[in-house]
Amino acid sequence: MQRILDIVFSGSALLILSPLLLPVAILLRLTGEGEIFFRQNRVGKGGGYFGLIKFATMLKNSPNLGTGTVTLQDDPRVLPIGRFLRKSKINELPQLVNILLGDMSVIGPRPQTKRCFDAFSEGSQVAITTVRPGLSGIGSIVFRREEELMHSATNPNAFYDNVIMPYKGALEEWYVHRQGVGLYFLLIGLTIWVVVAPRSSIAWRLFPDLPSPPLELAEFGDWRGA
Repeated sequence: MQRILDIVFSGSALLILSPLLLPVAILLRLTGEGEIFFRQNRVGKGGGYFGLIKFATMLKNSPNLGTGTVTLQDDPRVLPIGRFLRKSKINELPQLVNILLGDMSVIGPRPQTKRCFDAFSEGSQVAITTVRPGLSGIGSIVFRREEELMHSATNPNAFYDNVIMPYKGALEEWYVHRQGVGLYFLLIGLTIWVVVAPRSSIAWRLFPDLPSPPLELAEFGDWRGA
């Protein structure tokens, strides 16, 4: 049922959003480094790799610069138009093609590079690779302000590997064990809501049984929203 819904939603969204996607593609071609799409290998269902597609928002060589595959708030590698595309999440829309092809689902654990996937616990890795990765999911919703957290950390890479990713893995496991059509629709609605109101804490009210965050996140105050 979820795969059928994925095909219907991604196909319809591509048709409806085509008037938006085409101007964005033209603008990217005429600005920055002239690249329209960014393609990167991510870990998918079964532990294999697929080419995730995004609109290009960063310098071509960004994975080899600065903090590598970890992006910070106000990251200097992000192109001027890329800031808007990332904040509005428009940069993620080409993944509708990944969904249509069967690489991804609308909802699921966010697909990670190998370097980031390896930061998950072994249990999280096993659980996550039993389902298709998602355009959005509980991990993305809870950590919608991840770049702000990373920017505030003294050692961003260590904080990402030792605090954010283990907890994000626990969140994705939570989803895998509870997945169903009802949760699928609820997380779609919640994704739309937090894009509009990124500081909302509604996820914690809707899902009081979410894994408890690590103490290291407490120092960031209202990181869960208000």
